[in-house]
Amino acid sequence: MKYKKLFILLLALIMMFSMAVPTFAAENSSYSDVAIGSWYADAVVYVNDNDIMSGTTATTFAPNATMTRAMLATVLYRAASSPSVANSSEFSDVAAGQWYTQAVTWAAENDIIGGYGNGLFGTNDPVTREQIATILWRYEDSPATVTTEAFADDGAISTWAAEAVDWARSNGIINGKSGNLFDPKVSATRAEVAVMLRNYLSPNSPDTPSNENRILVVYFSQPETADPNNMTTEEANSTVVIDGEVLGNTQYMAYVIQENTGANIFRIEPQTPYPLNHDTLVEQAQEEQNQKFRPAIKNRVENLDTYDTIFLGYPNWWGDMPMILYSFLEEYDLSGKTVIPFNTHGGSGFSDTISTISQLQPNAIVLQGGLSISRNNIQEAEPNILSWLNGLDVLD
Repeated sequence: MKYKKLFILLLALIMMFSMAVPTFAAENSSYSDVAIGSWYADAVVYVNDNDIMSGTTATTFAPNATMTRAMLATVLYRAASSPSVANSSEFSDVAAGQWYTQAVTWAAENDIIGGYGNGLFGTNDPVTREQIATILWRYEDSPATVTTEAFADDGAISTWAAEAVDWARSNGIINGKSGNLFDPKVSATRAEVAVMLRNYLSPNSPDTPSNENRILVVYFSQPETADPNNMTTEEANSTVVIDGEVLGNTQYMAYVIQENTGANIFRIEPQTPYPLNHDTLVEQAQEEQNQKFRPAIKNRVENLDTYDTIFLGYPNWWGDMPMILYSFLEEYDLSGKTVIPFNTHGGSGFSDTISTISQLQPNAIVLQGGLSISRNNIQEAEPNILSWLNGLDVLD
């Protein structure tokens, strides 16, 4: 190993970005945007306690922000005790005297992070998951490895990254996502990098908190029809757009919960999709309520017995859950599981839906302190969701 031993010896000495960092108690982050019990919380504590990564501000870590190539080069360079760099950078987009200049030059000279071959390093470009696997593999001196169990999207992994991905997985540094997916081309977040670095430097630590595989987010959300490039002012003020996709309000809540708990996620999909036209949807949904109709569900939850906590999300449709929620709750037995409701609404809150869930699942523990957010406030919902998650005893 070229740098790892040095890295570990210098953990108490190195400092990232010369920013003061708060003191942390074990397994507890003081960052307001790092939920206690989230899948990356202990990794954030680890990288902070060891001065590997610091927050973007004194009170925020920005776990969902993307990690850039310059940032990753700097993390590894400082970890190697900032060795002297004899040459100047040959990259046209790496100016002299920047906080990342020597780190980028060092990373390129040591074949850890190369440029794009056209004189560019891509300082502000995000780093993908397969790129990080390759960078850490090179940092480890490109060790030989054995082929591991294939990811479901193994064919999407670039040829040049295949051996590094095998190494990262076999050593527990980067594991797959739900559905045995690696997502090689997806940009890595700061939270993901914190976990990867913790797993690499402290291999006896678990990749994720033990509650990850015990939690499932189940939700139904009608797809949004707004064009993100051609929305009215009203639509723009009441929708969330991520990576060019307009998310349903309940869908957005589900994603925030999933990202901050490490849970698996399951979207309830009707066998016959609901109409996208709002007026037609209203007519159909109201007719379903009047007839107590049970729409068929297209997909199924696998291995339900492995979960003991179920976040259950849905929109409030005219004072009630969509009838497809009734289908779900009548199809599955949630006895002994903790069910945590969350929903979005246009002014009616939960109405009597929590009581209905309790009636449909009398042997489940239905949490009365669910979270209900108005669709008019969905763009400002994330801090409220994080605060709510931090207050849930079931995630401790």
